[in-house]
Amino acid sequence: MFKTIREDIRNVFAKDPAARGTLEAVFCYPGLHALWSYRIFHWLWKIKWHFPARLLSHITRFLTGIEIHPGAAIGKRFFIDHGMGVVIGETAVIGDDVLLYKGVVLGGTSLSKGKRHPTIANNVVIGTNATVLGNITLGEGAKVGAGSVVVKNVPPGATIVGIPGRIVEEHKPQTVTDLEHGKLPDPVAEAVRYILAEQAKIEKRCEALEKLGGVMVPKADYKDKLQELTREFDEGEI
Repeated sequence: MFKTIREDIRNVFAKDPAARGTLEAVFCYPGLHALWSYRIFHWLWKIKWHFPARLLSHITRFLTGIEIHPGAAIGKRFFIDHGMGVVIGETAVIGDDVLLYKGVVLGGTSLSKGKRHPTIANNVVIGTNATVLGNITLGEGAKVGAGSVVVKNVPPGATIVGIPGRIVEEHKPQTVTDLEHGKLPDPVAEAVRYILAEQAKIEKRCEALEKLGGVMVPKADYKDKLQELTREFDEGEI
């Protein structure tokens, strides 16, 4: 037991650069408190003491803002950063070295008693306020961008963003947790870039045809604004 507790504390320092000391980790991390409490009420659930398990889970939610159903299965070195609003359903299965941020929901989409919540493989990172719904699997090393809604299986090493979640990158699974959510691709921005590029090609063709016909059309003012918007997209400012 003490070995596991020490591993949990070390995991805080590994996953959160804001951690300053052991006392701070022990007393000031609700994600750690929720995990320790989970281990107790999950054990109660396994020995069929369902009401005490649910009651302790309810109290833990009140104290930490994190709701974990006693029936959920959670692996080693699990970490919830900040944690307020995190919900983990009854049949959810979470592997080792998984990192969740504030507001993550691992929810169900069925009223059946069977498996209805997600399975999260090892080394997965799920960003702030992301939602993963249904009996689906997030493959090893997958990353889910902040605010995304995932309703389909995700292959190992993939990066998912948007509503509904779409694969924007796919790599081999990594054992090192990548926390740089600000560098995740934006599919909407990519679509706008493509449209602007195609529009520029069409305008050049039209100008060439106009010149052949002896028609000189003055440069529209909107082109200056278009160039400005294109530059902002290319530089990632919007």
